[in-house]
Amino acid sequence: MEGARCWKLAGAADAGSHTFSREQRDQNIKAIEQDLRSLPLWKFRNDIPIDSSIAEEAALDIQAEDPHPNYDQATNPLQPSHQGTEVELVAQHLKLSLEFLVAKVFRQAQKSGIITKNEPPRVRWVPAYFPFTSPSWELEIFWQGDWLEMLGCGVSKQQILIDSDISDSIAWAWGLGIERLAMLLYGIPDIRLFWSRDPRFLDQFAPGKAAKFVEFSKHPECYKDVAFWLPTPPPPPKEEFIETTNSNKPQEEVANPSGAAATAGGHMATNTPEQPQFHENDLAELVRGVAGPLVESVQLLDDFFSPKMNRKSLCYRIMYRSLERTLTNEEVNEIHEKVRQRLVADLGVELR
Repeated sequence: MEGARCWKLAGAADAGSHTFSREQRDQNIKAIEQDLRSLPLWKFRNDIPIDSSIAEEAALDIQAEDPHPNYDQATNPLQPSHQGTEVELVAQHLKLSLEFLVAKVFRQAQKSGIITKNEPPRVRWVPAYFPFTSPSWELEIFWQGDWLEMLGCGVSKQQILIDSDISDSIAWAWGLGIERLAMLLYGIPDIRLFWSRDPRFLDQFAPGKAAKFVEFSKHPECYKDVAFWLPTPPPPPKEEFIETTNSNKPQEEVANPSGAAATAGGHMATNTPEQPQFHENDLAELVRGVAGPLVESVQLLDDFFSPKMNRKSLCYRIMYRSLERTLTNEEVNEIHEKVRQRLVADLGVELR
């Protein structure tokens, strides 16, 4: 493109890791997951533009929805050191590469008979916020009647490259939850099974053996609801409001610009302009800390604002279930009461 800086692919760094997740809890999300990460890099050169190595795969056997622009200065901003034209090219390479990965895996699974439906996977791109990339996106796949996040990605923060002595490069980064990919491929309904020692699960898999998961009987669930008013602290002093504006900060240092997508999805609520934001990721982390693997899901049931009280009320349903035994109502009541007490002590809510 005329007037745009040009970049040449210089290489990529790959790594595996354990990822600690604070996302809303359900049977698709575990507090600790196996993660695969990669960082493709481009070196600056004046005469060689970015050339997507998979441009010929633009017509992949995949149904991809991407209704949002690649960047938005209010919600998914460019970094000050980046130009819009080069970010568009990097985003194109990023999205084509990851769509190609998903399509390739599904084609192979269909050939081996693990996936019996002979139809392309349906995916969508969603703007997101991650502390080390901007702009950022999540890739979700339609599975079992709902959208499941597969991976997070984005244009790497330039300060990271500067600190790594590769300031003449631009990069995009991504992280893929391996367990979620296995759930899709083998039809595994609950991510907690990967940490189970149940032989009915373990005996279905072996090195070199690819077979669809055969579901076995589940122990019954036990659900409890919890409703609470969000806290109502006094409004901050005017001086604090002035000090917290980020107009003088470089874009890379802004943790989450006003109006940006919530970290790794999730429901974010605010009572009034004077009240702090409540994020259900905080609730999910609290419930996990109390109930551990016995919690299957945490779901928002009701979101109510009282004009008379000028307060917001939330109601969540917590589903408890063990993969190994039947829980008694008495022990679930004991766990749930600890959750209620921690909600008041840690998040400052008022129980209803």
